[in-house]
Amino acid sequence: MLFRPARYAGFVLHDSRLILITLLIKLGVAAAVSSALARSRVFQRLLFREERTAGQILGLLAFICIPLGLGVWVRVIVSNFYAADISFETTILLGILVGPGSALLGAIFLSLPALLHREYLALPFLLAVAVTAGIYGRFVDKEDIWSFSPFVDLSLYRWIRRNLVRPGIDRQILLLVLIVAMEVLRESIARSYPHRLFALLPQSWPIRLAVWACAAMVVGIPLKIWNAIRIEQSLEEQKRLLLEARLDALQRQINPHFLFNTLNSIASLVRFRPEQARELIVKLANILRKMLREHDSFVPFSEELATTDDYLSIEVVRFGAEKLRVEKQIDPETLGIPVPSMLLQPLVENSIKHGLEPRIAGGIVTLRSRREGNRLVIEVEDDGVGIAPGRAHTSGVLQGTGIGMKNVRERLQVLYGDAAHFEIHSRPGRGTKVTLAFPAPFPDSDHPATAKASLSADQQP
Repeated sequence: MLFRPARYAGFVLHDSRLILITLLIKLGVAAAVSSALARSRVFQRLLFREERTAGQILGLLAFICIPLGLGVWVRVIVSNFYAADISFETTILLGILVGPGSALLGAIFLSLPALLHREYLALPFLLAVAVTAGIYGRFVDKEDIWSFSPFVDLSLYRWIRRNLVRPGIDRQILLLVLIVAMEVLRESIARSYPHRLFALLPQSWPIRLAVWACAAMVVGIPLKIWNAIRIEQSLEEQKRLLLEARLDALQRQINPHFLFNTLNSIASLVRFRPEQARELIVKLANILRKMLREHDSFVPFSEELATTDDYLSIEVVRFGAEKLRVEKQIDPETLGIPVPSMLLQPLVENSIKHGLEPRIAGGIVTLRSRREGNRLVIEVEDDGVGIAPGRAHTSGVLQGTGIGMKNVRERLQVLYGDAAHFEIHSRPGRGTKVTLAFPAPFPDSDHPATAKASLSADQQP
């Protein structure tokens, strides 16, 4: 017969090979359950929160304890299938990750199937484990818990060197010792009180050591799987913050750029046309007031047009109405679409400065907008001098136009990636047209731009 069970102190003992198979399946159960839980966004949010409400704690306990409580029930009702019961290791996880109070509730739930099976010592033992693990979790840094591994550093030289530099208790080894000690205690109680507490009872010392090591590994496997998710989320959050910081830096580039050029215009009028200079100062103050009030990256397209009108009013005063005319071909359907703030002003400024200003007769700046499917298309066109053939940059941004045009293109790349389109088409002596196209969310969309623009619109006086 391949497996020959024998009896010891009223509890069934197993062939060594059967115990080893059970331990391997146990590791697989821990990995499978941990991986399945890690796929849930709700579970991730509950697990990785620094502080939890009572409802959130109960939700987290339900995620963990219900499937593993069923595992205890399977062990009770299915003969010789002991691998499904990892209630001991689960209680340790609850104690070190959630806290002693929550671990006590989890221990009560996990011990119910065993109590119904007349294993009366299961409840007090798991409660003691919950308290022990909870106390450890309270006094140890969370990073030490997440980095726990049963495969401790076996290099005696590195261990001594590390502890000579920073003497103290090695918390990794301490948790490993606690897990093994509690497993040894469980085995001793199970031998002394048969059928009152479940435990694997091997006869040989090598198999016994394997049981102890398996307990530590079952605790370490979920920690490794969940920590990988935690690190991935942390990297995504850092990437998001980096993009926001980069976008904020790009946004800050526009304001000084616009201010510098406007002040130059005012300086040129102060001595000879003071009233017009005063009018420019008032309009500039209006624009700056809007800039100081606006903190969102997105605004409704109608608001962006209003800001551009203020800028054009300044330029019309400087150039004269006979030299600078503005035409608009705006689709009313596009007015409520959220767009990046300060998007049009650099393009209009570029058209005036590099297209119309070199031309003695001035010219016309035309603004167009339309929706094409789920994309917003914006065009800024002038009938100025155009771009000399040798001035076009390989990236599509004009040489000598300053940071404004480059800024717009880079902001679109940060916000929309490859979904954004930026094109410059110029005919020397006949004018230049800049075309922007990027995703245009509908009002009921969950696109972040929509939410930000809606909030911005709500905050307007």
